Amino acid sequence: MGVLDGVKVIEVGLLVQGPQAAALMAQLGAEVIKVELPGFGDQARWVIKPGNTRSPFFDACNRGKRSVTIDLRAPQGAAAFRTLCATADVVISNFKPGTMDDWQLGYESLAATNPGLVYAAGSTFGPVGPDAAREGTDLAAQAAAGLIATTGTDGSEQGPVGVTLADHIASQNMVVGILGALLRRATTGRGQQVEVSLLGGQVWAQASEYTGYFLSGDRRARANRGHPLIPGIYGLFPTSDGGIAITGVVGDRRADFFRVVGRADLVEHTRFNELVLDDHTKSDLFDELSSAFRTRTTAQWCEVLQAAGLRYAPVRDHATASEDPQLWENGYLAKGLGADGVEQTIVGCPIRFGADEVHLGGPPPELGQHTE
Repeated sequence: MGVLDGVKVIEVGLLVQGPQAAALMAQLGAEVIKVELPGFGDQARWVIKPGNTRSPFFDACNRGKRSVTIDLRAPQGAAAFRTLCATADVVISNFKPGTMDDWQLGYESLAATNPGLVYAAGSTFGPVGPDAAREGTDLAAQAAAGLIATTGTDGSEQGPVGVTLADHIASQNMVVGILGALLRRATTGRGQQVEVSLLGGQVWAQASEYTGYFLSGDRRARANRGHPLIPGIYGLFPTSDGGIAITGVVGDRRADFFRVVGRADLVEHTRFNELVLDDHTKSDLFDELSSAFRTRTTAQWCEVLQAAGLRYAPVRDHATASEDPQLWENGYLAKGLGADGVEQTIVGCPIRFGADEVHLGGPPPELGQHTE
């Protein structure tokens, strides 16, 4: 039994934002019925790199769902969709704002016959305002919300985060909103509309950084191998074969840290031992530490830092990270059946419960597999 056992979700989702929200609800035990356009389906089905036969976007965000094909623009299709929604607890959509209303399938229309319905709508720029009707994607939100301006180092080209971070955060916000509305429904008996956006999620994800700007007026936001608001030893350093992250050296451990990395001489430098390092001092110290870390491999440094009880993490790619038993023992990676019926590695649920199970679900559905 999952914590959402008995909850019925109708998903009209595209690509990542809506589908990933529904996928998490499926892992928590909800029944998810995915509604797709006949003959084409979710656009994510077609985001396939040359040489691949499956779409990673679709497979990752649609396990354990059922797929029905309905043309919502046609009167019969709209009627069939209303029938599905009449017994649903949740509807999830991330069409451009106004699209579902234009088809008379928005919240007000569906709630007229199902007042307990929770209707979650996702967008790129938010449901109101001058940009509400603009279409966009993850990259648009990363750019417009200021995230891209934080990447890289001073003097280097800006670049986006290499994952669909805006979509992912918006999907998590959508699930939180849905669960809040379901909890509220338990006391009022009525559902409500929940609205989230890629842009809003990116601003919320940078709440501390925005607040830092509002407090200081300082527009400098580049990560510079660490974080612009953390004036200590917190950043990435090159090793002889890769990189390592030093994720904070507590003040009274700084001398120990300098000795462990083979730079005991830095203990005598007063400016490197201040609790708060100014930008210039921090840059100089990072240069000194980079020279030290280049003398050993990442694995060797992990052993040294672990033995000393200092905070660190190796810089890894997906291939290396997926070999870590930590990801497997916590269920972050797991084995499941692929669309071809062959066992494969899949991304598991990031949430654990003490009394209830999570459901990895079966393979993602073929287009219209469950229509009849």
